[in-house]
Amino acid sequence: MSYPESSDALYICDIPAERPWSRVIKNGQTLRIIDSEGQQAVDALLYCADDPSERYSSQDTLRVQGSAYIELGTRLISNKGRVLARITADTCGRHDTSAGCCSCESNAVRFGEPVKYQHACRENFILELSKHGLTKRDIVSNLNFFMNVPIDPSGNFTVVDGISAPGNYVDVTADMDVLFVISNCPQVNNPCNGFNPTPIRVVVREPSGL
Repeated sequence: MSYPESSDALYICDIPAERPWSRVIKNGQTLRIIDSEGQQAVDALLYCADDPSERYSSQDTLRVQGSAYIELGTRLISNKGRVLARITADTCGRHDTSAGCCSCESNAVRFGEPVKYQHACRENFILELSKHGLTKRDIVSNLNFFMNVPIDPSGNFTVVDGISAPGNYVDVTADMDVLFVISNCPQVNNPCNGFNPTPIRVVVREPSGL
């Protein structure tokens, strides 16, 4: 797949299937997350780079937006009530922040003890956070870009087939210096990745005009 929109990029990285990634996105910079092959869930955590005790809050984000989903225009709110970043472009149309990330323990509970030791997003987060002096205690409810989790009127939800097509992307523009941590989800037991984890691409740009 060609990426003509990446010609003016400050930074480009192809994240292999099942792997973690992180980078500080500076105030005003935009991170584009591209679903290279389609139907690939991308789990993410955000922290204030200057003070990681301030981090993404799914509860505050949903409360402020008055919406159950992450979509174009959504402000990603911290546990201190500040805007960490905003969704400034979106060709997919729906992203989740309710279903959390997979873990070895949840794999065992949901899919049986034999799959307990399959690699999972929680383990990816632990590995990547350790590079920044953070631990599993710093993992909070996360974003799930491109993951399709319909919520019915009673509040019940389930993970179903993703709706993202190859090349779909979401742009996240930072409102402060943000440590952005990704787990390119390795889950193979539910349809969030089409049962086949695939690579993604991330692209960082400076504000337009710079």
